[in-house]
Amino acid sequence: MVATIIVDFQNCFIFILLCFFSLLCYTLFFRKPRDFSLPPSPPSIPIIGHLHLLLSVLIHRSLQKLSSKYGSILHLRIFSFPIVLLSSASVAYEIFRAHDVNISSRGLPPTDDSLLVGSFSFISAPYGDYWKFMKKVLVTNLLGPQALERSRRVRVDELDRFYKNLFDKAVKKESVEICEEALKLTNNSVCKLIMGRCCPEEGGVLERVKGLATELDITTKKILLANMLPPWLKKLVLSLFKKEVEVLSNSFNELLEKILVEHEEKQGEGKDLMDVLLAAYRDENAEYKITRNHIKSFYVDLLFAGSTTSVQTIQWTMAEIINSPKTLERLRGEIDSVVGTTRLIQETDLPNLPYLQAVVKEGLRLHPAGRIFERFSQEGCKVGGYYVPEKTTLMINDYAVMRDPDYWVDPDEFKPERFLEEEERKEQVLKYIPFGSGRRGCPGENLAYIFIGTAIGVMVQGFEWRFKEEKVNMEEAVVGLTLTMAHPLKLTPIARTVNPLTLNLKSCGL
Repeated sequence: MVATIIVDFQNCFIFILLCFFSLLCYTLFFRKPRDFSLPPSPPSIPIIGHLHLLLSVLIHRSLQKLSSKYGSILHLRIFSFPIVLLSSASVAYEIFRAHDVNISSRGLPPTDDSLLVGSFSFISAPYGDYWKFMKKVLVTNLLGPQALERSRRVRVDELDRFYKNLFDKAVKKESVEICEEALKLTNNSVCKLIMGRCCPEEGGVLERVKGLATELDITTKKILLANMLPPWLKKLVLSLFKKEVEVLSNSFNELLEKILVEHEEKQGEGKDLMDVLLAAYRDENAEYKITRNHIKSFYVDLLFAGSTTSVQTIQWTMAEIINSPKTLERLRGEIDSVVGTTRLIQETDLPNLPYLQAVVKEGLRLHPAGRIFERFSQEGCKVGGYYVPEKTTLMINDYAVMRDPDYWVDPDEFKPERFLEEEERKEQVLKYIPFGSGRRGCPGENLAYIFIGTAIGVMVQGFEWRFKEEKVNMEEAVVGLTLTMAHPLKLTPIARTVNPLTLNLKSCGL
């Protein structure tokens, strides 16, 4: 009996030695060598890793503080989910210039077949044929220069309505919430731009779309955070708000199906983005065969991307202007000298208003709506002297990048003049990325500059602004995925002219 046990032990020991020797041989001779170590990892909590950092309300600030202490490229872990955090302009340059194709997909998996960040989503789609096809449609029919030129009248009408509403409030001596007024401007414009003739204000269609877009921002944040959890925990967490996702998805589905049917019934009455998508849906020989759910999810993505981001930048930038009387004086002087004091500023004036453009850029630099964006490494690569493994999520903290003290003078100060100075020497840095960068950068950048520039221009040109306190409180908060002001900016407009400024269609190029 003892002899048998000894023999079994010897066999087991030999087996263990063989396994160890095989593993050693694989490591030495077969495994691909890695010349670089992983990025440094800050202290973590057992099991959950660095999850507590992502649960911070002001995650961009907590991660910025972490990077300033441990380095601009860090390796984090959420349970077993690996993340590499990038927080400097030089590292951003390297990842987007040398590895853009490799990181042109988003790593978070879709949430079943929901219209919200689901398997039909354009935003979360991998870099491939579907994503390329939908981006081409988007740029050609909505966001490209020619498309923006065709849709200018919609934006002109909404900007005029924005100004007249503020003028009416000024006559009545009513205070206004800048965010609320800006939201009306951008949401009305976006809805009409993407839904064309089937987005009338009658019947509450527009209001319903705006309400759903607000809910979408909050729900999407929950979905994205849940996707970082282990499968068993992800399933549990998603089940907690499954009903919420279903109700919102079904509401979008019902509304968008109604709009699709209306478009199909009104063929021949002009052509807009939805008509183009429906044509692709019916075309058996289309470049990419899309479904009705692809179209609906695409519209959900557009509402999500265009509903609140520009609005928050308008509010933040206006707050910075109020806190800087010299900026306000210089900006108003430029607008008065270029546009005059009788007609309303228009987007066609923007190229002739360099200081206004600088003010907008500085607002975006200090207060990027998204704060953090993510990419996904398809293959292992070297970044900043460290090795980033394949299938790793990269988080780029653009809030930290655009306040990087190594590349910005007085990075926390509002100084629009920095964008008017002569171009600095060419450096291998990517320090201004409010819309991301590379292939997956935001395609709506030009439209955002139009919304923000014209809204700020109208408010500065048309009104003096009264504020009860000495300074605007710039404390930050996060609603959904968007950086906003903890204390919404509330001002009282005082019209600079007795009669409203005129809308000169000739000056608009119409």
